[in-house]
Amino acid sequence: MRSLAQISVERLRTIGMYTTVDDDKAQPVSGLLQRKVIIVGASAAGLYTAAKVARGGRPVRVLESRPRLEPAARTLIVTDHFRSQMRAVAEDSVINEIRRFELFTDGRSAQIALKKPDLIIERSRLIAALAEDARHAGASLSFDTRFLGVGPNERGLRLHVESGGQREEVHAHSVVGADGAASRVARAAGWPPVDTVPLVQAIVRLPRDCPPDTTRVWFIPDDTPYFYWLIPESAERAALGVIGEHGRDTKRCFENFLEKKKLQPLEWQGARIPVYQGWVPVRRQIGKGEVYLVGDAAAQVKVSTVGGIVTGFRGALGVARALLNQSAAAELSALRRELGTHWMIRRALHHFGQKDYSQLVDLLDLSARESLGEIHRDESTRLLWTLVRHEPRLLLLGLRGLLLGKRIKNRGTLSPLG
Repeated sequence: MRSLAQISVERLRTIGMYTTVDDDKAQPVSGLLQRKVIIVGASAAGLYTAAKVARGGRPVRVLESRPRLEPAARTLIVTDHFRSQMRAVAEDSVINEIRRFELFTDGRSAQIALKKPDLIIERSRLIAALAEDARHAGASLSFDTRFLGVGPNERGLRLHVESGGQREEVHAHSVVGADGAASRVARAAGWPPVDTVPLVQAIVRLPRDCPPDTTRVWFIPDDTPYFYWLIPESAERAALGVIGEHGRDTKRCFENFLEKKKLQPLEWQGARIPVYQGWVPVRRQIGKGEVYLVGDAAAQVKVSTVGGIVTGFRGALGVARALLNQSAAAELSALRRELGTHWMIRRALHHFGQKDYSQLVDLLDLSARESLGEIHRDESTRLLWTLVRHEPRLLLLGLRGLLLGKRIKNRGTLSPLG
């Protein structure tokens, strides 16, 4: 098998101050198959899009700014829905399965047994598998190629990039921004910036009292409006992490939490996670060309749990269908509803105090816990209404959180959720 850095072999032809690129593979000669797609960013959502579009017959080129495919390691947790999206492609990225959650707050706890296990995946393995799948589908990958800007030309779009210190001009009919929350493509095409929050995570030795199939979650609103988590990678190691609002405060609280739990970091991981605050339209027209966004670039993240792999793939699938002139409305509309439900849940939780979280855990009776174990968090609307039907007081608690958030906003207190 070739190394991922050798996936794309291209001939360069210099014209003036730019270099245009001719792919080695012969281009299709008619109709849709002649319309080239450039994807900026070898992210999970970008590579997923590349494979889908290439299999549909359109020529696809992925531009990645790094000199080789070396994605940062990060331990992630996803629902079983990931398997239905990926089939066998990313099975090697699954390093553990979670069959139970334990929730803690102020001396209270609740246990939730999952009907279908959550999956622990290693991000760098996932990216490598997706890149290989995109290559097999016919997409080319170009490394050390940094996107600079985009504009119209007579037939579609003109991109300015820098590759190996040399400026190039490349052409496409469609461009997909898959370059993360600070997307250069989004800014160049006129989308407003996306707010982000810091994620801090450390790999630690799995505590002896924690089974390797159990994820633990702590709600400590004095530290963060989000939560802490402990995700076992194996019987020996786990990822301990937190989402906060401000980087310096988040790191300080996390270090205190590590000390309290008597855990030593073996390695550090971190990222800026986009905060979904309303649907980001995924398409813009520039002249005769079209620009799309997928994944973190479009804030396609479940803001209640700050997970974005499954929802990013759903957004990528919708965009791929649009690029192949297939119906994309149903997939994107369903994703919009899903993200909107998570946004409503986050708005309710975001201003919870300790008493509210204590009441929340107390309200998780056997019926509520069974619902949480049976319906995964990528079916949030169904899950929410099932919970409310079994325990109406959860609705009142959520409404209290929404009203509290509104009062705080009216007093002028800033919040990333507005």
